[in-house]
Amino acid sequence: MIGISKLYCGQVETSDFLRYGRHSGSLPSHLLQFSEDKKPVVVWNMTRRCNLKCVHCYAHAEKLEGEDPISTEQAKTMIDDLAAYGAPVMLFSGGEPLVRKDLVELACHATQKGMRAVISTNGTLITKEKAKELKQVGLSYVGISLDGLEEVHDHFRGVQGAFAKALQGIANCQAEGLKVGLRFTMNKRNVAEIPGIFRLLRDLEVPRACFYHLVYSGRGSAMIEEDLSHSETRAVLDLIMDETRKLFEAGHPKEILTVDNHADGPYVWLRLAREDPKRAEEVLQLLQYNEGNNSGRGFACISWDGKVHADQFWREHVFGNVLERPFSQIWDDPNIELLHKLKNKKAYVGGRCAKCQYLKICGGNFRARAEAVYGDVWAEDPACYLTDAEIGL
Repeated sequence: MIGISKLYCGQVETSDFLRYGRHSGSLPSHLLQFSEDKKPVVVWNMTRRCNLKCVHCYAHAEKLEGEDPISTEQAKTMIDDLAAYGAPVMLFSGGEPLVRKDLVELACHATQKGMRAVISTNGTLITKEKAKELKQVGLSYVGISLDGLEEVHDHFRGVQGAFAKALQGIANCQAEGLKVGLRFTMNKRNVAEIPGIFRLLRDLEVPRACFYHLVYSGRGSAMIEEDLSHSETRAVLDLIMDETRKLFEAGHPKEILTVDNHADGPYVWLRLAREDPKRAEEVLQLLQYNEGNNSGRGFACISWDGKVHADQFWREHVFGNVLERPFSQIWDDPNIELLHKLKNKKAYVGGRCAKCQYLKICGGNFRARAEAVYGDVWAEDPACYLTDAEIGL
């Protein structure tokens, strides 16, 4: 994650997190990206079932019918291990996590074990009663996915009325005092909706939004041609920075992040170097603490069937299964070659990435995209939009 508001609008200074010691167990959620120990934030796709039919679903979600391979008790055992290992955050995702009747019970178990629990949802199933339950268990955050305003969103989600139900879910969370934010995956079909998303943030008083770059995974693999070109991506980053600044200067500051393309970090720094050189110096230090992409190190995924992956998009590689072996043992096993290399991937990346002057603050970007396009885990990320001159070639 690249905190646009934190970096570009100066909402975070190095002193803000240094006083916590940069340990993931003590850092507030909004500063976790700057942790030093990089204990993994764990996404658990707790079900493959979903009530919508999203065209870009990385999980290849299925219909509501069926059983989930991991039982409630098995899930609690898994959470116990994660908590003891020091994983700071458990992100419950899917499919649609709210189709599992034990979501509230399991989120409560995670918070009781000292973890921060968050959910990633389409928002359509968050009734007033469900919002109240989620608040009572101490949920830290609810991320609700939108793909644009009503017409575009409903088209992406494959269900008429999905947008209206998602907005009602937002309102129900707000009524209970739950922190709620938006998640938006950028592509050619919906990039024109971004100004509308910023208007929603202001009008609905939503404090946070994450703008995701497209990753070629799941049903999203068929959308490679829908990904933004390099020039389009640069224009979108400038737009996001401009819109973030407008809200900030109008007295409506929001937490705005971009996700899944760590070229965004150097791009923000390059713009600040032109506009505010003094702030740019501090941003460079913040980016060095961030370290860029952390799939396989500071980020992990557990699938609905217990398989462990480097992140939720990259399911081609399985490191083990929590139904057979605790996550903590899998994650630290030096004999799992790819997982071991990912923890120091800067030593293995090739192409432009290997020669890039920003490798230390980008981390080689997304290996899943490199493999999807070039068939090589260690190839350069094809979605890097920085020019040869900008990266020092």
